[in-house]
Amino acid sequence: MSRVRADEEEYWHSSKFRAFTFDDEDDELSQLKESKRAVNSLRDIVDDDDDDLERVSWSGEPVGSISWSIKETASGSTSSLDGRDSSLQKGSSSYAALPKQASSYSLSSLFKGRNKLSSFQSLSDALTDTGVKNCAPELRRPKAEYKDYSSDWSPKDTVRRMQRGKVCSLERFRSLQDKLVLLDEAVAGHDGNVITAVLIFLKRTLRREILFRELEVRQVALCHLIHFLRETGEQKFLLDLLRFLDRTEEVALSQYREHLNIQDVEKRREFLKGCIGLPFSAEDTSHIQDHYTLLERQIIIEANDRHLEMAGQSELFRKYPRKASILNMPLVTTLFYSCFYHYTEAEGMFSSPTNLKKTFKIPDKQYVLTALAARAKLRAWGDVDALLTTKNWLGYTKKKAPIGFHRVVEILQRNNAPVQVLQEYVRLVEDVETRLNLATKYKCHDVVIETYRDLKDRVQLTAYKCKVERGSAEEEKIQSILSNMQIRWKN
Repeated sequence: MSRVRADEEEYWHSSKFRAFTFDDEDDELSQLKESKRAVNSLRDIVDDDDDDLERVSWSGEPVGSISWSIKETASGSTSSLDGRDSSLQKGSSSYAALPKQASSYSLSSLFKGRNKLSSFQSLSDALTDTGVKNCAPELRRPKAEYKDYSSDWSPKDTVRRMQRGKVCSLERFRSLQDKLVLLDEAVAGHDGNVITAVLIFLKRTLRREILFRELEVRQVALCHLIHFLRETGEQKFLLDLLRFLDRTEEVALSQYREHLNIQDVEKRREFLKGCIGLPFSAEDTSHIQDHYTLLERQIIIEANDRHLEMAGQSELFRKYPRKASILNMPLVTTLFYSCFYHYTEAEGMFSSPTNLKKTFKIPDKQYVLTALAARAKLRAWGDVDALLTTKNWLGYTKKKAPIGFHRVVEILQRNNAPVQVLQEYVRLVEDVETRLNLATKYKCHDVVIETYRDLKDRVQLTAYKCKVERGSAEEEKIQSILSNMQIRWKN
């Protein structure tokens, strides 16, 4: 009796569920494995019991034979038609029960994996086979989905859909009137991408003369098309459009831009020579002429300097080898190159800086700035002094800098000019505050001391005495000025 009670207690207090732990396998995976083992064991049982048995239908025919399959199929289709008719008679408000589909598979053949019509490797293959029909009703797509592929959109609706990023076919707009209405709607929508897309469609489907004529009265669309053609590089189409619009200067400029695509120097020179006769404005014509002349000079200079460099005849080229070719370089770069390698050449030489200045009418400020940077880089301080020295008609010399002496000091300091050279040009800065700032920044002590002396500022001079080295010549100079009784200090 006690054993029975103990068994009952164990039954009621036991459970088939286990507590969750991370070490356990996933429950679904374990259940799948158990189901697979059950199916395999059932397959073995069916194999052992049914191998010697012949399955027959109610009519006495063997299951799986050809005649049995035909009858089953016919009866299944008849029953499905009868069920459909009966459901229609009951009324449209009630749903008919789905008819059972006839199948040529028996349960044993399903588990055994053998059938005369097809063979399955597992239960899942049998259930997912295409021959097994799905009894669920097929739902129709909503009309909104079919509307996306509709071809009866109006031009306004088509533009709106394109603005929302949806794909629209423009091929249905076949007449000229429809295409122009579509273009007008795109322009009214103020969306550049849509306007460009419509213009590409019109460019592809209309003759050039018709397209150009219609765009002539639609300036917004015309500007979009011109910009698109320039971006895509369709030069021939662009030139035809500009000629039709009688924009001769734009035609010339578009042809001139073609020189950027020419890599060979001689061919580029010949192309620029041909561009001189194009119908440019007077100002543009002079620029084209200067461009051609500059390239012609660069070709001559490059050939001579390359020969000198390879022959090793120039000490300057040996000490400072060229880093790049001068061909196709801007005018300022060419001037810097000439001031660096050919500064002392006579004016009659093509490579002379003064020849370049005179030929291309380079302003004094630009010339002085470029020549100063080139000579300071070579640390040719004598050339810098000569560059900034002018002589008047009486023969007197004077230092003059069109760019301002404060910029001269900055350029010299960037090229590590000595303090003595810097002080000479810091003294020439007219603004007192700027002069003091530069002198203090670059440690031109003599300039600072002389400026405070001229200002008669004893306090600042005394304070600056603490900034120089003790026992230096600058300290002695400050002490001498402070002890001078003839100076009338303002503080």
